[in-house]
Amino acid sequence: MITVYTGQGKGKTTSAIGDALLAYSEGKKVLMVQFLKGSTYSGELMALNRLGIPLVQFGVGCRWSGMIRTGLKHCTGCGECFRQNRDPEIANDLVNMACEYVIKEAKSNSYDLIILDEVSHALNKGFLSFKRLQELLSANTLIRWILTGRGMPEAIEPWVDSWWDLNSVKHPFAQGVHSRRGIEY
Repeated sequence: MITVYTGQGKGKTTSAIGDALLAYSEGKKVLMVQFLKGSTYSGELMALNRLGIPLVQFGVGCRWSGMIRTGLKHCTGCGECFRQNRDPEIANDLVNMACEYVIKEAKSNSYDLIILDEVSHALNKGFLSFKRLQELLSANTLIRWILTGRGMPEAIEPWVDSWWDLNSVKHPFAQGVHSRRGIEY
């Protein structure tokens, strides 16, 4: 079974984590792999690690993440980490490493659910081909897969069993409220 969480709103990763927690509560083994995201200060990184659910990041992180994680600094939205993770000289290697890791883990039969978080960016930027994604998803057909990220290419819709399009109707960002620790990250 393959599920997609996409859209321009918040909640894609959060929805995937909700599914992960349900699976984990039933004794299922869960792995989350984040594409083009690394060394972050996000709540999901802390929460999943505390539960013993591996979250493996393949990306360049914020140079201030340690200070942001402890509350000594706040994200300024500079975008440096996003630009680095979109640089083909960096991103191609990171995506290839992520793919090799996912295939190895899928073939190990160690997991019941694998989440490919933010995989849409790798697809949309051309760092991951549709053929390679199919290879990942077919590495073990007994695994439940969740794919997340903005702008998930509709070309993969025929492959998936469930497609969620999450869009914001109203959010504090629109009123100028910055990201809040424990809520947005």
